[in-house]
Amino acid sequence: MVPFGNRRLIGVVLDCPQQSGLEPDQVKPVIRVLDDTPPLTPSWMKFASFAASYYQRPLGEVVMPALPVSLRTVSAYEGKRSDAGPVARVDGRQKKRASQYVSHELPAEQTAQDTAALLSTPASPNLRAGRPELNEAQCNAVDTIAAAKGFEAFLLFGITGSGKTEVYMHAAATVLNRGQRVLVLVPEINLTPQLEAVLRARLEPLAGPAGVAVMHSGLSDGERLSAWLSIARQQARVVLGTRLSIFAPMDDLGLIVVDEEHDPSYKQQDGLRYSARDLAVWRARDLNIPVVLGSATPSMETWLNAQRGHYRRLDLPARARAVSMPQIRLVDTRRLPMQHGLSPQLIEAMQAKLANQEQVLVFLNRRGYAPVLHCGSCGWVSQCSRCTAFLVLHRTQPGRHRLHCHHCGWQQPVPRACPDCGDQDLEPMGRGTQRLEEYLAELFPYARLARIDADSTRRKGSAEALFAKVHAGEVDILVGTQMVAKGHDFANLGLVGVLNADAMLFSQDFRAPERLFAQLMQVSGRAGRHNGQGEVIVQTGYPEQPVYQALLRHDFEGFARHALRERESAGLPPWGHHALLACEAGDINEAIQFLLKARGQAESCIEGLSLQGIVTLYDPVPLRIVKVANVCRAQLLVEASSRPALQGLLKSWLPSISTDRPSRRVRWHIEVDPLEI
Repeated sequence: MVPFGNRRLIGVVLDCPQQSGLEPDQVKPVIRVLDDTPPLTPSWMKFASFAASYYQRPLGEVVMPALPVSLRTVSAYEGKRSDAGPVARVDGRQKKRASQYVSHELPAEQTAQDTAALLSTPASPNLRAGRPELNEAQCNAVDTIAAAKGFEAFLLFGITGSGKTEVYMHAAATVLNRGQRVLVLVPEINLTPQLEAVLRARLEPLAGPAGVAVMHSGLSDGERLSAWLSIARQQARVVLGTRLSIFAPMDDLGLIVVDEEHDPSYKQQDGLRYSARDLAVWRARDLNIPVVLGSATPSMETWLNAQRGHYRRLDLPARARAVSMPQIRLVDTRRLPMQHGLSPQLIEAMQAKLANQEQVLVFLNRRGYAPVLHCGSCGWVSQCSRCTAFLVLHRTQPGRHRLHCHHCGWQQPVPRACPDCGDQDLEPMGRGTQRLEEYLAELFPYARLARIDADSTRRKGSAEALFAKVHAGEVDILVGTQMVAKGHDFANLGLVGVLNADAMLFSQDFRAPERLFAQLMQVSGRAGRHNGQGEVIVQTGYPEQPVYQALLRHDFEGFARHALRERESAGLPPWGHHALLACEAGDINEAIQFLLKARGQAESCIEGLSLQGIVTLYDPVPLRIVKVANVCRAQLLVEASSRPALQGLLKSWLPSISTDRPSRRVRWHIEVDPLEI
């Protein structure tokens, strides 16, 4: 704890030089040394330093956010303390948290004894006897990972339902038996409960009752501190978490697993804009251990690395259960009489599956009631006054609606009449999950419906409760967004209907086809996982598109060949490398002028480093959604054929931007390897 102006702040000691480079009267004393937690190790600090250097951010922006809030907040150290760690304000809730902290404190000798006792225990019968249940491809994958000597990156390429999780479990058991620890990353919070249950059931006999820790942003401050302490004190031997978990303080790792490695959720979108998947590979290399990247639809970067031999590919070509892949059908909607976005073919298929007592998933990646409210008389549409985006119509309860902005969070009541012409016949245009749910309830009054999206799962534990109802057979029709598209094993799901997939075909982002294909493959893989009678209906007005034709054949390799050829011809990633300089200002012209000046500085750096022909600078442009919360946004794209050349430019260029900002109203950041352009 140190003085900082008129404040006190928590800091992390990086070095202890014998003599300061400052004058004695400029050196302030440390207020307090907080030494009740294990120190951050040199290996961890090396990892944090690499992340800061590669993503061009100060080291403090890596180290401090990686610590639980309670460890970096002065108020948490005031008042009552215990040997177990900091205790925040002594209200009832914090006293309860304090008892949690104390319960996790064990002497180092006791921790070592417990670990030794666990390792001397034979593997659980479930894991021992479970080995014959694996098919030949799974056994080969487990044996190959277990035989890795030092660092090796594996791409576990398996179709949906091929049993990648079983491979993870057996590989993790091998590592635990060696006395090392395991880190398992998942892309989204809603995937952790199901995998946590499997990890605890399968690995706790090896890791111990307190040996599995979970880390994600949905935890309370006390829960996250408790998990972090158990990891830092080497009590937790298996860690499951979302992208932030890549910074877990673990030096004795023996394996890192990145499930659904292609998922864009692994990329942080603010602050330190890092890729947890890419950092996982670097950390595994630095620790000289294997890393497993699992996916049915690998990212183009990972796929090309496997083709080049940088990663070792392990194939799971068949479903783990002896069931076939779902039958995929494209329904051309161009000349069909649609009912609230549903084709006659989809309605008929839903009726058949429900009559057979099978569950149905209707996938629509658009939450809310309707994308926009409009006036048929004058053409007025519900526009956000703070953003260049529409206000989305949301149903707050039956018969009552509000307008929401999904970009700035603004909400307002629905106007009684058109603000422009006074017409009272305002109508919703398009449909979201709420409106779809409402119509399906009318169409199938005898069916039990559930909707799973960001609106229905805001409360803590609500997502788990809804998924539990689906697994328990208490839901006949599930309406959902991308939250239901991956990782869930619905035993009785017989039909998946996909609505509005075409929207992604016309995105300006060159990665849109890749994301669409991955999304459709993932959601299709939810059908027929247990009985092999799965059916998928994709409604589209463009059935001839290569994305849909590859989907019909379950042909990721064919899709990847096509996508990589297109990108190579254009010099796009993974063949090229990008950095994005983004700017925010009160006026779009001010943002563009700032980027034009920065572009000129970059040109000078390119000339000085002799990078002409290797690095390309594009013109500054406004973002597609220019204004969000009254802030205008623009960007400048930097493209390079060489990653070292790009890093060299950034290290030379960015300091000149930092010292030459025109006004405080202009904010900027750099993003290395951006996923969205």
